[in-house]
Amino acid sequence: MPAVIILAGLGNPGPKYAHHRHNVGFMAVDAIADAFNFGPVRKKFDAEVREGFLADGRCKAVALKPLTYMNESGRSVAEAMRYLNAEPGDVVVFHDELDLAAGKLRVKTGGGAAGHNGLRSISDHIGPDFRRVRIGIGHPGDKARVTGHVLGDFSKADKEWLEPLLGALASAAPTLLEGDARYSGEVGQRLAALRPAPPKQEKVAAPRDEKDAAPASQSPQKSATPGGAIADALSKLLGRKE
Repeated sequence: MPAVIILAGLGNPGPKYAHHRHNVGFMAVDAIADAFNFGPVRKKFDAEVREGFLADGRCKAVALKPLTYMNESGRSVAEAMRYLNAEPGDVVVFHDELDLAAGKLRVKTGGGAAGHNGLRSISDHIGPDFRRVRIGIGHPGDKARVTGHVLGDFSKADKEWLEPLLGALASAAPTLLEGDARYSGEVGQRLAALRPAPPKQEKVAAPRDEKDAAPASQSPQKSATPGGAIADALSKLLGRKE
């Protein structure tokens, strides 16, 4: 178990950007800090920092939100890592992922920046071997709309998946100490548990037409044998006069 884990959320500081899809990383580390009663916000490492513990106090955790704006996030993360004597593998970065469907989640260690300026900045400062929690925000479907989508507020419809996802990310946070797969699986289980079961549907008898509804005594023309209807039809046909 690491001595310290750095939970770095990516986003842009200030109320103007607070509800942007690009700021979902900030939202994630705020949710974790709130869930585990981290301490008050302090300005440190050119970031907003809250400190607390995961795993029953056995691991110190630092929730970090860089104040450098997205493109310079690596400066803040690197400064925190050096001060806390942490390794790249002790850094978990929460960020938005355009190429994942909204509400989907992927967790992995290492990899490229995939066009994400925050990830690129962190890789430039500490190398690529940090951990990433990729939170899908969906693609608008048109390249010309990408900037407005990423730098736009989450919609009301988004909140239907966003709030449960942030809650699951936060409550499962101690399993980050057990590895990427463990955390990803635990988040998935918690999300599944939050989904309400579909309502039970009562069985409804198939509707009967008027002929079926009539008592047998009122339908003497019907035969009781399986082939009776066919036999009746043939009798009528053969007995018909031209």
